[in-house]
Amino acid sequence: MRVALLTYSTRPRGGVVHTLALAEALDRAGAEVEVWTLARGGDATFFRPVAPGVGVRDVPFPDVAGEDVGARIVRSIDVLGRAFARARDGYDVVHAQDCISANAALPCVRTVHHLDTFTTPALAACHERALTAPLARVCVSASVAAEVRAGWGLHPTVIPNGVDAARFAAGAADLPGRRRWAEAHGPYVLALGGIEPRKASLDLLEAFALLRRDRPDLRLVLGGGETLFDYRDYRAAFEARAAALGVEPVVLGTLAEDDLPALVAEASALAMVSTKEGFGLAAMEALAAGVPVVARDLPVLREVLGDAVARAADVPGIARALAAVLDDPPDPDVGRRLAASYTWDAAAAAHLDFYASLPPTPG
Repeated sequence: MRVALLTYSTRPRGGVVHTLALAEALDRAGAEVEVWTLARGGDATFFRPVAPGVGVRDVPFPDVAGEDVGARIVRSIDVLGRAFARARDGYDVVHAQDCISANAALPCVRTVHHLDTFTTPALAACHERALTAPLARVCVSASVAAEVRAGWGLHPTVIPNGVDAARFAAGAADLPGRRRWAEAHGPYVLALGGIEPRKASLDLLEAFALLRRDRPDLRLVLGGGETLFDYRDYRAAFEARAAALGVEPVVLGTLAEDDLPALVAEASALAMVSTKEGFGLAAMEALAAGVPVVARDLPVLREVLGDAVARAADVPGIARALAAVLDDPPDPDVGRRLAASYTWDAAAAAHLDFYASLPPTPG
């Protein structure tokens, strides 16, 4: 079986991480897989090496000065779509992993990681078409599948993410790597995914300011954050509020892939207080490293993370939950077992069964 997986970027966002891990697991299962991506700004290399059995087809996508988000997305769809159209007949399955690549590759299968809300007409139309036009849909959690069913009357197949639990368990055992982060920052609460509205970075900042009253040596560390969207205004508001609160967050930006496991493992706690998630992969990776997690009380995070994490619904609750896990850390083996129960090989096997059930793709 020849499978094309399409993603919108080479940079370490959740959907891109998913695409590469799934591609490699499909390759191990015997499928012939190629990953198509836009090489934004000439960046044709993924954020980490890709297994040699997986083909990579990068489509040049130069930056355009002054281009707004709506125009960039329309151009992304057009450039990727025109390049892929010349090769699509060579695949048995075309599977897009995000809104942009779904619009570029129709007719296709689409993975819906989470639902977004857009007010810009072009973005809203892109989001709607990527939900309604595909041949079939996959969701990485039953909670997101239920949202799709309630909002559009569609019935996605649920195939959970895998977790590279061994990699993050190794991060816990990487004492030199952990020592480097400890020496740089002391004890810290970690959040991954950047400073943006969906990650509720302002809520975490407010909660951390409450938490730090009794823990003056504790730091707030934020990692990751490469995104297609323009969140400069939100980040400016975050920085202004941090200054008003007297908090100096450590903003690491995009991380080298080899640095991530030890950074996660050394954290005193990981905070995932997003207002929307599809699965909660960063939280699961922290659990694999034995790190306590505080998660927003969302249906999807209750479904996926279960009793392995502490939950909170608002800023005071986040502060209280963080204080609780710092004062009395939960049994790490509960989280480790949960993380180890999700594997990419199981996800790949489920995808291959799903692909086999699909009708032939229209020409």
